Amino acid sequence: LPNGVPDYRRQTILKIQQTLLQYKTRHAKMDTTGWSTEQRIDYVLLLAEMNALDYNCRILQPWVRDPAFYAIIWNEQSDTPDHEGPTSFAAIELWKYHFPLSTDEEKKLTAQLAIIPALYEQAKINLTGNAKDLWSAGIGNIKDQVAMLDELANKTMNNSAELKDAIAAAKNASQQLITWLQKQLPFKNGASGIGKENYNWHLKHVLLVPLTWDDEVMLLKRELTRAYASLQLE
Repeated sequence: LPNGVPDYRRQTILKIQQTLLQYKTRHAKMDTTGWSTEQRIDYVLLLAEMNALDYNCRILQPWVRDPAFYAIIWNEQSDTPDHEGPTSFAAIELWKYHFPLSTDEEKKLTAQLAIIPALYEQAKINLTGNAKDLWSAGIGNIKDQVAMLDELANKTMNNSAELKDAIAAAKNASQQLITWLQKQLPFKNGASGIGKENYNWHLKHVLLVPLTWDDEVMLLKRELTRAYASLQLE
């Protein structure tokens, strides 16, 4: 977090992958003889967590492929314990703030918003992916963030100049990122999906599910058939 800004640059991700490989090597060499069931479960879960990080760095790479990853302002609570999609470490949960802001909340929010300009300059370097649909949809997410910043500006008209400046700078950086993304969009022509092979690897090594993509499609088709049958019976 240099200067509080999450670092998703290529060289940083490579360092993470190298460190992760060292941990996975140590993990593989552990002698689990005589371990309790609970300890062996922890051993497997730890490997699944490391596989999840490997999968994010190697396959998903939202900081490279998905502009929506950089839409870090959230004005509503997610309906899951965490956000459903990949989310930046710098996520700003506006819904947790109470308006009018207390002094401490104002300082915290000002500091959070202040990283957006630097993060978005980094985004223009990091975003080298070719996922057309993700790119197109991600522009909409950044536009939504501009609307949230406008709403926030109206809510904080009586707050400090520092907060107002941070909101204005965040909005300006967001608009500049939108312009940059729109200029890049015509050159994006790749698929946004990760492919069956990578999906199956995630099922097996991260979620620890003994199914494949084809198995899951068959299950969904069966559920759809049951639904049609129930409607016909009605």
